[in-house]
Amino acid sequence: MKVLISGKGGSGKSTLAALLTRALQARGNRVLLVDADESNLGVQRLVGIDKQAPLMDRLGGKQAFKQTMSQVFPQGPQHPVFKAKTIDQLPDDCVTAIDGIRLLVIGKIQRFGEGCACSMGALSKTVLGNLRLNPGEVVIVDTEAGVEHFGRRVDGECDAVVGVVDPTYESFQLAGQMQAMALQAGVAIGFVLNKTTPQIEAEMRRHLAAENIVASIAHQDALFLDSLQGRPLSITVPAVDQICNWIEDLP
Repeated sequence: MKVLISGKGGSGKSTLAALLTRALQARGNRVLLVDADESNLGVQRLVGIDKQAPLMDRLGGKQAFKQTMSQVFPQGPQHPVFKAKTIDQLPDDCVTAIDGIRLLVIGKIQRFGEGCACSMGALSKTVLGNLRLNPGEVVIVDTEAGVEHFGRRVDGECDAVVGVVDPTYESFQLAGQMQAMALQAGVAIGFVLNKTTPQIEAEMRRHLAAENIVASIAHQDALFLDSLQGRPLSITVPAVDQICNWIEDLP
């Protein structure tokens, strides 16, 4: 199962991706966490990894990748990562492992004037599209803010989307777009209400159909402080089990 985490900036995508990765691994799944957010640096430290060099850098950077994927090379890219059909076939120098979790970082915008992140989206789509998972294996994909990954068809390489909705009007507007695009992509989508209080949750539920809501995660100071202080997440969130159940029950 390949699951893409989507939502507006600041909604809690990376935090949820890290929580889900830990929870699914604790249930006995083999989990690959893919950092496909070209800007945010947070998800790797949330699972306890100090630094992971992006795959794009290991391929020689954006310009080298564009040349590799062009028609100048009619046989296609030859780097082992493009031949990986299983999680185990991903090259060791492209993946960092910790506590049974494997992390693959696609690429990051690092320099002024380096251009758009389109090539990173193409790289995500290529790697995810090649992977064939065995039973009990899950790929969690942390994406950039917004819906650009839908435009790049990255979602079409995944089996499901978890949309993270925080208590803002803009977040619900985006949720509507995500639901329509997931339908067009032919992938399942479920929404997680994040940073709720009892009063706020009641209002948030007015904006989404009940059958589309997978779980609700209350605001927790401990989660906020872990993120604020740059620490790996130190607590478990019971509502995450509901999301794991939803993922594991998908056909």
